[in-house]
Amino acid sequence: MDYDPEPDPRGCAVPSAAAGAQASGGSVDRNDGEQEKWTYERVLSLRSWTPRQLSFRTTRSPSFRFTPGHYARLGLTGPDGNVVWRPYSVVSAAYDEYLEFLAILVPEGAFSTGLEKLRVGDALQVDKASYGFLTVDHLAPGRDLWLIASGTGLGPFLSILRDPAVWQRFERLVVVHSVRQAAELAYRDEIAALPQHPLLAEGRAELVYLPVVTREPGATVLTARIPQLASDGRLEAAAGVPLDVATARVMVCGNPEMAQAMRQLLRERGFATGRRGILGQMAFENYW
Repeated sequence: MDYDPEPDPRGCAVPSAAAGAQASGGSVDRNDGEQEKWTYERVLSLRSWTPRQLSFRTTRSPSFRFTPGHYARLGLTGPDGNVVWRPYSVVSAAYDEYLEFLAILVPEGAFSTGLEKLRVGDALQVDKASYGFLTVDHLAPGRDLWLIASGTGLGPFLSILRDPAVWQRFERLVVVHSVRQAAELAYRDEIAALPQHPLLAEGRAELVYLPVVTREPGATVLTARIPQLASDGRLEAAAGVPLDVATARVMVCGNPEMAQAMRQLLRERGFATGRRGILGQMAFENYW
């Protein structure tokens, strides 16, 4: 997740312990009589994909646990000195010693303003808990896993793709990533290289990666919006995999219009989300 809505009303001032996080090179727990629900983490690296899209790594508290597909709440000091909190999907693998996030900079956004100023060594706050329902354990058993994303909605799927259990569970992993310009195809090379990763190579799954660029003619074979590609059969033809409720399990994360259109299309084909302990055939992230 990477949206920038109104600040969380529970924001609080950042104390001087942030300097300690930078100096120590790792996590710092805040404890003023009672244990706080967050730690200070230090920025390890930043990568700009475009002027408005970036990814960044931070240190990771040894106590932080998450399931691939979860998001974390990050806190940065706003212009008024209070902490602005935002949810961001975790990009890194559950076994990585660092945390990684993919973000879009929202013009004049309260969180984005601070994010744009971050440099290696700076500190930010990370909630100790992780959240979300966009995880494969919410899906019924199936043969093929479709991961459909627009923009930075790709984030949670990167963590899922780095999970060895996913490569053992499914026969095919179909990654569909739609963006406006080719430069926004973040992690393109990393995705293509996943089948050679030592922890994933022994899995039975075949990876099918389908990049979609909608506003740069000739950049990719597929150029229409995802719902249109799914509706007229071009998506299945390109993947060589049927989008059928009997075999496919689908996860969707991206802009609301795309997600809503895909939800309707999949419902018409018999797909359902999980409910009250009943596993479903599709799962969606509430992007904003």
